[in-house]
Amino acid sequence: MGNPSIKEHYFKFILYIAVIVLVNIVGLTLFLRADLTQNGIYSLSDASKEAVATLSEPLSINVFFSKDLPAPYNNTERYLKDLLVEYAASAGRHFNYTFYNVSSEEGDLTKQADNNREIARNFGIQPVQIRVMENDEVKFKNAYMGLVIIHGDLIEKIPAITAIDGLEYRLTTSIQKLNNKVSALLRQKDKIKVTMYLSSSLNTIAPLIGLDHLPQLAQDVQKTIETLNTRSLGILNFEHIDLKTKEELEIIAKKYDLMAMSWPQIPDKNIGAGHGAAGLVMEYKGEVSTLPLISSMELPIIGTTYQMADPQLLEEELTGIMEKMIGINKDIGYLSDHGTQMLGQDRMAMMQGRPGNGLQVFNQLLSSRYDIKPIALKEGTIPEGLNCLIIAKPTEPFSDYELFQIDQALMKGTNIAFFSDAFNEIMPQGGMGMPPQYIPMDTGLEKLLTHYGISMKPAYVLDKEAYKHQLPPSQGGGEQTIYFAPMLKETSINNTPEFMNNIKGLIAMQISPLTLEKENINSDQVIATRLLASSDQAWLMEGMINLNPMFITPPTVPEELATHDLAYILEGKFTSYFAGKDIPENQSNKDKVDEKDIIAEKGDTPEKQGLSTDPKGVEGFVAQNRIIESSKPAKIFVLGCSQMLQDNMLDPGGRSTNATFLLNVIDHLNGEDKIAAMRSKQQTLNPLAQITPFSRGIIKTFNIAILPVLVVLFGLGVLLRRNAKKKKIAKMFNV
Repeated sequence: MGNPSIKEHYFKFILYIAVIVLVNIVGLTLFLRADLTQNGIYSLSDASKEAVATLSEPLSINVFFSKDLPAPYNNTERYLKDLLVEYAASAGRHFNYTFYNVSSEEGDLTKQADNNREIARNFGIQPVQIRVMENDEVKFKNAYMGLVIIHGDLIEKIPAITAIDGLEYRLTTSIQKLNNKVSALLRQKDKIKVTMYLSSSLNTIAPLIGLDHLPQLAQDVQKTIETLNTRSLGILNFEHIDLKTKEELEIIAKKYDLMAMSWPQIPDKNIGAGHGAAGLVMEYKGEVSTLPLISSMELPIIGTTYQMADPQLLEEELTGIMEKMIGINKDIGYLSDHGTQMLGQDRMAMMQGRPGNGLQVFNQLLSSRYDIKPIALKEGTIPEGLNCLIIAKPTEPFSDYELFQIDQALMKGTNIAFFSDAFNEIMPQGGMGMPPQYIPMDTGLEKLLTHYGISMKPAYVLDKEAYKHQLPPSQGGGEQTIYFAPMLKETSINNTPEFMNNIKGLIAMQISPLTLEKENINSDQVIATRLLASSDQAWLMEGMINLNPMFITPPTVPEELATHDLAYILEGKFTSYFAGKDIPENQSNKDKVDEKDIIAEKGDTPEKQGLSTDPKGVEGFVAQNRIIESSKPAKIFVLGCSQMLQDNMLDPGGRSTNATFLLNVIDHLNGEDKIAAMRSKQQTLNPLAQITPFSRGIIKTFNIAILPVLVVLFGLGVLLRRNAKKKKIAKMFNV
């Protein structure tokens, strides 16, 4: 065989180049990626794929990100690009995205960047301040790191993307919200009435209270509402009313809780005595919401100052109220009476000197996904078709009729989440230093839960695996174990249900043990799943309750330590507590005057009053209510700890494991398991597995002594093999 010619060399070279080019072209259109992370962090969740795959109208994402950002922000931009590529691959032709250059450069690009920054500001995307390290100095710079999602005329924005944690969840839920919003707007037949009560008389006094631009406010507000109305498919019906007479002002101000202002005559300013009001009122199907256009505040030394509403911020507030009114999100019920905790500040408690912190963070986290409907059993009933009802630490007894309402709601398929406590903590009325009293709960819900298969023991679970508090130097420093705040680790958390996936650690506070009443559960109809348990180093505090850490010591007898169940979810078809019983009497009706007595007092017959009388002459006529004795498929979640709902146990961003656990449970009760799985896959808490000291010693010995010896032996083996190969080759060629 002869040597190849020069032409053949060139031909092969050109052929190789062509193959490389073709492979790259194929790679641009047909790409394959493998996500090797345990939870698929860099792959889209099923909920995300479904959200973009079902788009029926064009959806655009405009990204405003500054270039050449330092770590870790540059990784955020790269992750966002990869994520949008994944969305585009799963979506159809209705999805697209654009990255806008907002970084100043030389030449014509600077003008383009300026235009892009103006576009960002028009969308409400403002630069955020980040910390960078330059020349061994810490400096601060402004950077754009936000995006807007445009679906038709509707807009959702994420103004600051400073980390990849939870980014897919925020994007997908925003896309879902826009989809739901379009559907909700299209099915609306009635308009939202928006009335601006703004007295022109306020313009005369405006310069004296620092509101020089007040005469322009009416035009700015009207322009804001017109812009919002264009983006909301014309659902708003706007009207401007100039309140002039004092009588009219007093009526409207009292009706809508508007800020009314009055002033005396000021001769030196040529201003006469007058009055006026300023506010926006939104009305829709009997629901009313008021927004102030002028607000006042008291500042030390300075005194009372006045401030006008910012039209740009006003648009966001109006959008939020509009979305709540038309019901974009799913409804979720919250029991608002019987002493349950408030979803906001308890002003009455604050006035009485008691802590006024309600469940503000929990309310904020829920409101981002659901429309919360207060349910007052003392005044009404549980509405039909409610997906889920939350009952959080009721302290007042339920009547049998109110328990009947809860029972029948479950029978109709309403899922129920019980966040109950075994004790009602009563703060002392006396002097300082008095410990609180812990009175066992007896509201009536206990017998209902026991019938369904769960009972709560009047005790607190204390655990050696508990939160450790750092003592201040004034108290000697060191750590103090808070035994009534168990730290629940992966070994005591059931990760089998999809919505519990990747929940690796939780912290509870004053939690009570649960017992599964197996004799009350039909295993063919109901499945009971334990979600949480204590460690095997836990014990119970019963009888006399004293939660002072100084007086709590673990048991010395190992037999007193055991695992206790803390949270359960029951799923299936339940039997009514009132099956085979009469319908309880509604006690609230006893306070009403009998209709017949009123008629008798007036001397009128029912016919004269226009009232129907009992049917006569119809044999066997019976009118009675029916008890639903067997439920539709439903779910009951029980957690013996309402403290986990408190603001100090949750984070507003919803990224802590406590917040993720609670939101995932609510999502599961509402049939949103895909959202729960997406939220939990990016949990950052991934603690190391607990092993014994003996196991740690073996691992250390292996790494320090055995592993290096194995490396040396492997090297010697390679060397011997190479020498043997050399000798074999030399023998073949007689070298």
